[in-house]
Amino acid sequence: MRISLSSAKRMIAGAALCLAAPLLLGASGSAKVGAIAPPFELTLIDGSKVSLADLRGQVVVLNFWATWCVPCRAELPLLDRYYEIQKARGLRVFAVTTEDSVPLYQLKKLFAVMHIAPVRKLKGNYDTLGGVPTNYIIDRAGRVRYAKASAFELDDLNRELVPLLLEPAPAPAPPPAS
Repeated sequence: MRISLSSAKRMIAGAALCLAAPLLLGASGSAKVGAIAPPFELTLIDGSKVSLADLRGQVVVLNFWATWCVPCRAELPLLDRYYEIQKARGLRVFAVTTEDSVPLYQLKKLFAVMHIAPVRKLKGNYDTLGGVPTNYIIDRAGRVRYAKASAFELDDLNRELVPLLLEPAPAPAPPPAS
């Protein structure tokens, strides 16, 4: 397959945008693999809020994506289907739309058919790690087990998530002493 010079320039420009995303989003120290996950609060598209504490005992994927990112557009339907299959085992997936995407109202049709929860706003120490898509996986005990700027493929999801989904949920915290 031959690629024209103008096509190559567009591809390079697109790659540069993917790499520049952390600068646009204010990249700083994010959650680290092996560490306890920093707390977060998600504001979903419907206005409801979800915190990391609400998700204790579940395996959580935070997926940062952008509408202009070609790998993101391929990954999002895969994540959505995977979530549908694995949610009964305690998987939760949240799609965090980056600020440089199209306005949220333009994504209404997409969000209407998605099973994973679309996020309007995230408060917490999480950001893109060199570009989008960026994915974080938090295990049932609240520890970051994966943090990488790379699109998942099915084999990646199985390798990273199945062992975590097979782990037992941690015992509930004891009630406070009275």
